Amino acid sequence: MRVLFDCRYTRFDRHDGISRYTAGLVTELGKLHPVTMLINDHRQLDLLPDLPWQLVSAPTSIREPFLAWQLNRLRPDVVFSPMQTMGSWGRRYRLILTVHDLIYYRNPTPPRDLPAVVRVLWRLYHLSWWPQRMLLNRCDGVVTVSETTRDLIREHRLTHRPITVIANAAGALTSTSEHRRTPVTGRLVYMGSFMPYKNVETLVRAMAALPGHELHLMSRVPEPERERLSTLAPQARLVFHDGVTDEEYVDVLRSATALVTASRDEGFGIPLVEAMGLGIPVVVSDIPIFREIGGDAALYFDPANPEALAAAVRRLDAPGEWASRSEKSLGEAARFTWHDSARKLFDLLTGPQPV
Repeated sequence: MRVLFDCRYTRFDRHDGISRYTAGLVTELGKLHPVTMLINDHRQLDLLPDLPWQLVSAPTSIREPFLAWQLNRLRPDVVFSPMQTMGSWGRRYRLILTVHDLIYYRNPTPPRDLPAVVRVLWRLYHLSWWPQRMLLNRCDGVVTVSETTRDLIREHRLTHRPITVIANAAGALTSTSEHRRTPVTGRLVYMGSFMPYKNVETLVRAMAALPGHELHLMSRVPEPERERLSTLAPQARLVFHDGVTDEEYVDVLRSATALVTASRDEGFGIPLVEAMGLGIPVVVSDIPIFREIGGDAALYFDPANPEALAAAVRRLDAPGEWASRSEKSLGEAARFTWHDSARKLFDLLTGPQPV
């Protein structure tokens, strides 16, 4: 059986969420079965495993609707994509697509790093459910990364194809954990974008009530956004890293009191798994996906209430609380591994097909 894996969403320098999902899954899947990776830029190979690859057009190309014409020549039996927008017109192979979340139906602002034309198409795509339904019903199976997103797909009746949950994981970032009983610093860590639904304002305002802590914001941030956040609570101690390597991220995270996020909407929550895998407690907004990922280990708060976030962080100062949350975090994180996810994907790609 010839398996093609769409790796065209892999970044060039450092991973984002979908890029990490791609690299983590294809690395482990390649240990279970021969896989050919699809790329559109040779620089993507720097963040991918040493597996056979094939150069095809980019997912943002005007040729994308007709990508199947290129793939048919490769004679695949099955193609897996970590996104749902892969072109499928005229295909002669099984196709499995992925839906990570439905965030942009409720938060229609597209990612800033997309080309202007793609941002316009992005907004149009999310004005209605029917484009998503059309794409998903044209494939043979749908993958999603969480039970929360699976339930939303069913709620909105986005497809009549079978849906399989294949979770995200944290991978090598958590492979060298040294368990502690107390926090080393008063650092609070935020790893994520500065999109409006991420609700970073609540994190910043909460810092005004946490004078013994500093908030480390790890991702790249536009200068106007940095200035805006800095003026929200002038007394808050904010450290803008403006992008870090995996190694730099782990160094800061390992010494932190907690990872924090006030996001109002997510499809998974890789930063939660990364932190918990290092035994770092997580203090997160009380939304269904974080309950699914954080379980009994996390501390939850109302994302509209900065004081509730500050109170949750202060709970970690109670005798034995940090150590208890740390221990529970390691257990919750152990549920998510790329090996287990790749095994589930392997079974989906190579197993018997529904009649």
